[in-house]
Amino acid sequence: MLNSDTAAPDPSDVRISTRFFAVSAPLRPYLSTIYLTEVSVPAGTRVDDYLHPEWANLRFVEGEVPLASVGGAPVIATPRFIATGPTSTATYFATGTMRVWGIGVVPLGWAKFIPLPADDLADRFCDGAAHPAFAAFAPLGGKLREVNDVDAAAAMIDAYFCALLGRAPPDDPAILAAHRALVDDELATVADLSAKLELSERSIERLSHRAFGFSPKLLLRRQRFLRSLARFMLDPSMAWIDTMDHHYYDQAQFTRDFAKFMGMSPRDYAARPKPILGAAAKARAAAAGAAVQGLHKPGG
Repeated sequence: MLNSDTAAPDPSDVRISTRFFAVSAPLRPYLSTIYLTEVSVPAGTRVDDYLHPEWANLRFVEGEVPLASVGGAPVIATPRFIATGPTSTATYFATGTMRVWGIGVVPLGWAKFIPLPADDLADRFCDGAAHPAFAAFAPLGGKLREVNDVDAAAAMIDAYFCALLGRAPPDDPAILAAHRALVDDELATVADLSAKLELSERSIERLSHRAFGFSPKLLLRRQRFLRSLARFMLDPSMAWIDTMDHHYYDQAQFTRDFAKFMGMSPRDYAARPKPILGAAAKARAAAAGAAVQGLHKPGG
């Protein structure tokens, strides 16, 4: 999927690192992690990879802007402030030398900080500097360029979001309860979710689209898939049948989900290099307790 006029670098010339920073206690209900990814490749080359389905993210890019595509959309150059809604499909990206700061925004954080229904930006990204819903975060790009120390930059991002809490709307406790239910690997059906939250299925449908971006049925299916994928990301030597979540009926059902959420077969995904997400999954699991953001357990 890499542009034909862009060469792939020799792996020995590629330097990639991702660091994750825990957010402070006041932000744990709203953000998953703050993270920094740095990529160095020879001039004129790019590495490519796929982001897994995840919750929303805000990313600030310095250096070469990536090329990206959510799902089967055309591959385009991203803005320098990438605001991405929750996704139910893989995001392809190809990047040259860059540094990108990211902030993972979980559903309660979306409702807290972003005046936009989550399904308005589901499976899409936009220029956060131009979209009015992200105006409060646009100054972060310039502030990050002024800070040379990595730990100080992460602390600045944390403090910036903490400062926004005072004028943010009150929390909807149903969002946090629904998110906690979704990361319960025993939850299998929308009826189970309805019983757990003591809400009608119609109410859950509305809440799900507004705060989570998708129907509850699709979210439960996505969580089942992510639990399986995370096991493989932590141990790529595992056979797919051994990674499968216990809610799958058989391998054929898992293969259909894989094609739905990643746009390729499990065999094809296992065979392709994962220069950024492979190491990042392990680093994220060590720092935040889950290999992929979609499995992050909300605090608060």
